[in-house]
Amino acid sequence: MTLNVLVIGAGMGGLTAALALQKAGHQVEVIDRVAELRPVGAAISVWSNGVKVLKALGLGDAVEQASGRMNDMAYFTRDGQPLTHFSLQPLYDQVGQRACPIARAALQQLLLDAVGSDNVTLGLACTDYRCDDSGVEATLSDGSTRRADLIVIADGTHSRLRERALGHAVERRYCGYVNWNVRVAATPDLAPLDQWVQYVGDHQRVSMMPMSGEGASPEFYCFFDVPLPAGTINDPASYRDELARHFAGWAPPVQRLIERLDPAAMARVEIHDIEPLETLIGERAAILGDAAHGMAPDLGQGGCQAMEDAWVLARALDDADGDIPAALQAYDRARVQRVGSIVTRARQRADTTHGADPAKTRAWYAELAEEDGTHIMGGMSKTILGGPLA
Repeated sequence: MTLNVLVIGAGMGGLTAALALQKAGHQVEVIDRVAELRPVGAAISVWSNGVKVLKALGLGDAVEQASGRMNDMAYFTRDGQPLTHFSLQPLYDQVGQRACPIARAALQQLLLDAVGSDNVTLGLACTDYRCDDSGVEATLSDGSTRRADLIVIADGTHSRLRERALGHAVERRYCGYVNWNVRVAATPDLAPLDQWVQYVGDHQRVSMMPMSGEGASPEFYCFFDVPLPAGTINDPASYRDELARHFAGWAPPVQRLIERLDPAAMARVEIHDIEPLETLIGERAAILGDAAHGMAPDLGQGGCQAMEDAWVLARALDDADGDIPAALQAYDRARVQRVGSIVTRARQRADTTHGADPAKTRAWYAELAEEDGTHIMGGMSKTILGGPLA
């Protein structure tokens, strides 16, 4: 049965949902309050479970070509002493798909092209909606309305429509650290071009991940994490000085990275998550992506879980053959426990990495020195193989 679906939000989750629903034969319109799509963050580490969804939706070859070749993983101390280094190939062999770190702008454009720009309206917000016997009526910021059989709420971690669907407020929780992220030209004096390198120490972290499939001008996706109080000053003009101060005395590649980054192209984000939700649905409404499970980025699963949401919702509607309440219940059963578990694990990893309990962080540094990749890849494999396309 063909449904008329209104998707609120043209981010990774909303566009993936729109594409999955289109592929299933539904009529889809996407609206977003922003006047221009500007990706939040420099890049996204699409792990194997997310890549499998994109492949199933016909974007696999394009994503593979546009992404970086991340073959190895390495950790160093703040002084540049090696902690561990291992190949990621055993993980890729086990799960049947390599990871694809990719520029957010590139992935967003691939999704937008696949959905069709004619099906996306920007500069228009959904302010409210109501349900009746025949469907959903959404009220838009220009005073117009839209009718649909189903509304998909994918408007991000600050979503107001999520509260409308659930009937209660959802508070964001500060995870205790600030993340700066940026793209820089990939050169061997920063890190090997096919290796994900991280420096850790003092409860802080620096990461460089290959993210570009362009052989002539490869790039790293770089980020810096620093535990700081909420509400610290965010001034792009001071980013370089701020990072130089926080990472004074760290290894030479970290110093070179700080010297070469472009502060004007950098994002500085106070990391928040939300408590795992008890349900991801309302009447004729499905919540997905960051609106459903805003999480710390420490497992690299935020975008991947949005992609899984999209795939599962489309399959639930297929299986229910037009019975929207039954489809929503199936979507809820399939997603609540999985995404709640990943939100919790990401929070625990963030706490360990960023010194919420200094003794645990010191123990983690010691574990890294003994790590041969088995434990780290085991955790990644568990997450990936728990997805709908395992």
